[in-house]
Amino acid sequence: MTDLKELAAIVDEAARTGTAIAQLTGAAPGLDPAAGYAIQRLSIGYRLERGERRIGVKMGLTSRAKMRQVGVSEVIWGRLTDAMRIEEGGELSLAGRIHPRAEPEIAFLLKKPLAGRVSPAEALGAVEAVAPAMEVIDSRYRNFKFSLADVVADNASSSGIVLGTLRPAATDIANLGMVMRIDGQPVQIGSSAAILGHPLRSLVAAARLVAEAGETLSPGDIVLAGAATEAVPLQADRHVRTEIQGLGSVAFSVRGEQP
Repeated sequence: MTDLKELAAIVDEAARTGTAIAQLTGAAPGLDPAAGYAIQRLSIGYRLERGERRIGVKMGLTSRAKMRQVGVSEVIWGRLTDAMRIEEGGELSLAGRIHPRAEPEIAFLLKKPLAGRVSPAEALGAVEAVAPAMEVIDSRYRNFKFSLADVVADNASSSGIVLGTLRPAATDIANLGMVMRIDGQPVQIGSSAAILGHPLRSLVAAARLVAEAGETLSPGDIVLAGAATEAVPLQADRHVRTEIQGLGSVAFSVRGEQP
């Protein structure tokens, strides 16, 4: 029988030290997404034991095209901790990262608990504010290759989050143009409508999925709605900025490993 605690420890150590590992499904071919979520919960538990604090969740595979590409019909989710926060306008160090990439996103800040099967209106009623955001993903698997169960176990590749200025919850986010630039040059152009047709649907999915795991989204939680475009690899000494129509911008700089 597969030892999920042992696999969680492998994933946790890989994330903690920035060391690439082989796919878990290579050693445990019967591993399915449900086991992947169990591994994720255990590995994040190790982080919490070291003093990190849970601050919300991130959604993944929120693009219909991406779902078709990987052959799934369900979004995935991962847990966010305070150690993942990158100051807006601040620096991201490449130290301890394997192959980091950035994605443009929209973030929700909650003011009320949210869990279970809810309508978009009910989900919006729990929102305090929305914000432009970027997620730094960094799969711990060698060559950025993984199965669905692998990526779920690896906390949906989450590595860092950057939030811009908060805007009122009533701000229209249905179909906003989004441009991600590196050193001023556009590298991804998209729309918030690429996130499940409307980012609010991602929040609805988040409420349902956390409830299925026996958890609740809490006041003060951040929910990343998912990528609106492909992720872009990051290199040292670059400036990354995402501009979202009507919502503002969010940026950070990348620096190399310190000697």
